[in-house]
Amino acid sequence: MTDQVKVTAAEYYELPETNDTVELINGELIVSPPPIPDHQRRVGNLYLLLRQLAPDGEVFLSPIEVYFDEENIPQPDIVWVSANSRCVVTPKRLEGPPDLIVEVLSPGTERRDKKAKFELYQKFGVREYWLVHPQEQYVEVYLLENGVFVRHGVFGPDESFASPVLGGRVVELKEIIGQQ
Repeated sequence: MTDQVKVTAAEYYELPETNDTVELINGELIVSPPPIPDHQRRVGNLYLLLRQLAPDGEVFLSPIEVYFDEENIPQPDIVWVSANSRCVVTPKRLEGPPDLIVEVLSPGTERRDKKAKFELYQKFGVREYWLVHPQEQYVEVYLLENGVFVRHGVFGPDESFASPVLGGRVVELKEIIGQQ
């Protein structure tokens, strides 16, 4: 068993640029290879959908850093920052909790997205979190209520749901998780 070395935000920002996804989660440096085409196809579809649905603000596509604190700088797949968000868009990164984060699961990231990132986004006050399961063809939607994520629902490819954070706009899932 090896000892895990904690990394600070300052050390994280000293790293050389890479095409791999590099995140800092609970002080642990996590490096992932570039995503596969199917993952990126779904991320692209989600990005286009959210650009249409977002009532205001900005939608960001990975890679984008979200700085929470000195030990936590994840790179979600998709982020929406509303016009009056607690998240601040700076010239180099996003700082603070975005209003909506979407993670498209892949075999290499599923466990981290469902556990460590789930807890992280909940802790820092992300208002809505979507977990997209491309292989199993469903989306889990969580809403932050009194500081805790509560499951809003699980929705399949022929279903839709109203997103409270997006002002009740209806999200049609056929284009996102249906057969590609």
